[in-house]
Amino acid sequence: MEFDAIRKEPAEDNAALTPRRVVEELDRFIVGQGDAKRAVAVALRNRWRRKRVGGELRDEIAPKNIILIGPTGVGKTEIARRLAKLTGAPFLKVEATKFTEVGYVGKDVESMIRDLVEQAVRMVRDELEEAVAGAAREKAAERILDALLPESTEARQGTRDKLLIMLDRGALDDREVEIEVTQEAKTAPGIHFLGNAGGGSGMDSLGSGLQDMLKGILPKQTARRKVTVEEARRILTEEEASGLVDQERVVSDALRRVQDDGIVFIDEIDKIAVPSEGPGGRSGPDVSRQGVQRDILPIVEGTTVHTRHGQVKTDHILFVAAGAFHVSTPSDLIPELQGRFPIRVELQALGEEELRRILVEPRASLVKQYVAMMATEGIDLKFHDDAVARIAGMAAEVNERDENIGARRLHTMMEALLEELSFAAPERDGVPFEVDVALVEGRLAPILGDRDLAKYIL
Repeated sequence: MEFDAIRKEPAEDNAALTPRRVVEELDRFIVGQGDAKRAVAVALRNRWRRKRVGGELRDEIAPKNIILIGPTGVGKTEIARRLAKLTGAPFLKVEATKFTEVGYVGKDVESMIRDLVEQAVRMVRDELEEAVAGAAREKAAERILDALLPESTEARQGTRDKLLIMLDRGALDDREVEIEVTQEAKTAPGIHFLGNAGGGSGMDSLGSGLQDMLKGILPKQTARRKVTVEEARRILTEEEASGLVDQERVVSDALRRVQDDGIVFIDEIDKIAVPSEGPGGRSGPDVSRQGVQRDILPIVEGTTVHTRHGQVKTDHILFVAAGAFHVSTPSDLIPELQGRFPIRVELQALGEEELRRILVEPRASLVKQYVAMMATEGIDLKFHDDAVARIAGMAAEVNERDENIGARRLHTMMEALLEELSFAAPERDGVPFEVDVALVEGRLAPILGDRDLAKYIL
């Protein structure tokens, strides 16, 4: 090997996220779908490996984009979303059907990258403001004390110290105080920005950029507001934190994260595929769908997108596409786009056993959520094991009989089951509540038996 095999820099923080570890973490939130979890875990590890490769070869290693194939409600979006949370990566979910071909009214495909950058900027800004939160709170407290005691004399220092103690304890939260807050400079009179409503030509981005430039030139405005001390502390802490953060660093870090770690989840990609068995002489919607595919292609292949914060290269953004592919297959996408999604994973439909596990096993399972919510009312909510199994069985039955919406069916079943308890919970005075098979049958069986009613409720 003639290239520098391993870079000499220290390992990234996510070095401990081996593929096996990633799968284990995803298992805490998502039941089953082992093949999909393995695929995204390897894709994530390959990113870490690429950063460790030295020389020119590093830039040549492209991410292995993934297509997740499966019906709705089986975990496609959740897998990608949890993967991004694991790494702290900027993550954006878009629907392929929202995009239109260049030249038509609608959302252009480059908007997905601009939106991803905006999210990354917010993410980095929040992190940096959290790092200076302590100093920001101290500065905000000083400004509140200045408003409460405008005259800073030595004789009043003792009073000021006492007020600071009361402020820290929250004893002054309800008192009203007048504070001076800084406002962003508004656009100069007579200047208006007319962006394309769909962003088709990037005019929205251009308008936003010009607006940002003018904000830096125009003087900042201040206004006096009368609010409670509690509200003043929040407003002033946010303002001070923003002032302590280096905005140039925010932008540079955000752009780097997008380019090296960004994840774009393109849902419903099957809706822009053109089935091979379709009618000959394709026109109209078929041509439009192919046009969207061709517009997406350069973004996935690697191009430079202009955003309000600077240029972004998409070469190493990970794209995860998903679709049910009921009437089409991934091979119905244009060949060039197919080649940019080399990894294809089929997710399995959820049966009764998988639905039962989803109800109780994940870290934030539905059963745990309802137990926690009822606990806020002082109610000890308990689910019998056989009741959970019956809920899952009924959900599977409705999925088979009507449209299969996967695990989303469990949400409607649980709401119908516990609607009466949720309504009357405040008046129960903490009386425990148990969900057994009899309750499940009594509440859900009549709905399940009425097919017309079940379509609306379940």
